[in-house]
Amino acid sequence: MAAKVYIIIYTMYHHIYKLALEVQKGLEASGVEAKIFQVPETLSEELLEKLHAPPKPDVPVITVDDLKEADGFLFGIPTRFGTMPAQIKSFLDATGGLWSSGALAGKFAGTFFSTASQHGGQETTAFTTVTYFAHHGIIYVPFGFANAHLFDNSEVIGGSAYGAGTVTNGDGSRQPSEKELEIAQTQGKNFGNVIKTYKAGSGN
Repeated sequence: MAAKVYIIIYTMYHHIYKLALEVQKGLEASGVEAKIFQVPETLSEELLEKLHAPPKPDVPVITVDDLKEADGFLFGIPTRFGTMPAQIKSFLDATGGLWSSGALAGKFAGTFFSTASQHGGQETTAFTTVTYFAHHGIIYVPFGFANAHLFDNSEVIGGSAYGAGTVTNGDGSRQPSEKELEIAQTQGKNFGNVIKTYKAGSGN
């Protein structure tokens, strides 16, 4: 049976969704089954309209129980003041039942990000998300510097050792660059290889 990874995102202006599509390509290239989900929205339609948010991407909304079905998760997180937004936190906060039963222990997780600026907290968002993984017994898989674009200082490039990323500008006008998209695809492929190797070794 093929390993299964869920890409779980929150995306208001679709920057994270665009990275997620590349992550999915990388996962599938590694031979892993990959599916994109979005977490439930916590903002009202009225407020989203005032924020000029486009329609949500056409991907299913995940439930807490869905997490039990996957071998691993890649969380796409837009940063809010150096940590995860309320929508992601609300979803993770609802996993207490899974924690009490140990349902997610031994699964794998990784992270990728978007921030308005180069110093908007992509790494601190990773740090503050890892606490959830630790309490669940989920194994965190950092990205490392697995793509050469992370060493490129000739232009703005999001991402770090903790995962792929994009820099959006405060108004969301900057879209993920080709290099950022390539980094996301590499992360998906590498994460998929980790999951696949584990599955093969465990005999699952």
